[in-house]
Amino acid sequence: MELRRLGRSDLKIAPLMLGTNVFGWTADEKTSFSILDAFVDAGFNAVDTADVYSRWSPAGAGASETVIGNWLAQGGRRDKIVLATKVGMEMGEGMKGLSAAYIETAVEASLKRLKTDHIDLYQSHRDDADTPLAETAEAYGRLVKAGKVRVVGSSNFTAERLKSAVETAQTLGAPRYQSEQPLYNLYDRAGFEGALQQLCIEEQIGVIPFYGLASGFLTGKYRSEDDLAKSPRGRGAKKYMDARGMRILTALDEVSAGHGATPAQVALAWVMAQPGLTAPIASATSVAQLQELMGAADLKLSADDLAALGTASAPE
Repeated sequence: MELRRLGRSDLKIAPLMLGTNVFGWTADEKTSFSILDAFVDAGFNAVDTADVYSRWSPAGAGASETVIGNWLAQGGRRDKIVLATKVGMEMGEGMKGLSAAYIETAVEASLKRLKTDHIDLYQSHRDDADTPLAETAEAYGRLVKAGKVRVVGSSNFTAERLKSAVETAQTLGAPRYQSEQPLYNLYDRAGFEGALQQLCIEEQIGVIPFYGLASGFLTGKYRSEDDLAKSPRGRGAKKYMDARGMRILTALDEVSAGHGATPAQVALAWVMAQPGLTAPIASATSVAQLQELMGAADLKLSADDLAALGTASAPE
């Protein structure tokens, strides 16, 4: 399995990261355990979660971390994964942000749910304009020094704020963000391509984009309004059902047919092939679905394939 270095850190991850926002929500604990087992057994190692997953479901915030913690508690797996989680999204009344006090409280809660003594990649889930960048950087520095966190990363940052955060950390001698987690896929390109992508390349910041399959739209299973009822997550795909979205699906169909692959595999392979990308994040609600997604890591798209997909998906 090819491993890619995450930023300038010592962490090395496989080219597909497992998203676990569905754990405890549309994937129960038994199914989640099977997905994690299959993922690791296939040679993949990067698992991404967040303290807020899945606040929107009956299971509530912390559910995903709890499921992963219960899986780790079985033993023999902790050293086989690069465990990533996040802090900052609202967990409840007043429980949000990137202040030093909140980070120090939140990390202990995550460690307890995850049943581990350290987090490999601890990420700022979103920017917090109300907290000085220096305060956040110094808080992360204390966590790294204490051995509770190995590396820190960001998510949903603009190029300007990420650059400022990196410069602030370097000035203070604190750990800098080694990764950025943006929204990025064949449809959602405009927010990452340009200044943010260029910054990540220049500063050697790893890129682990979320929604690699655009809420499932790029699997090709949502092609009409009637299809949205196929999954609890279907409504998230509705916004992609425009003329551009249909062009992208047509291109995916054509490229996937040429490789004997699925649209989902091609969509993820396209992300993997983009400059500066480390690994896209994708989630699965069954082992069969996971097996399909993992096939993307073995798919090599040609220059013609990439050009066809790039043209069909060009932002308007």
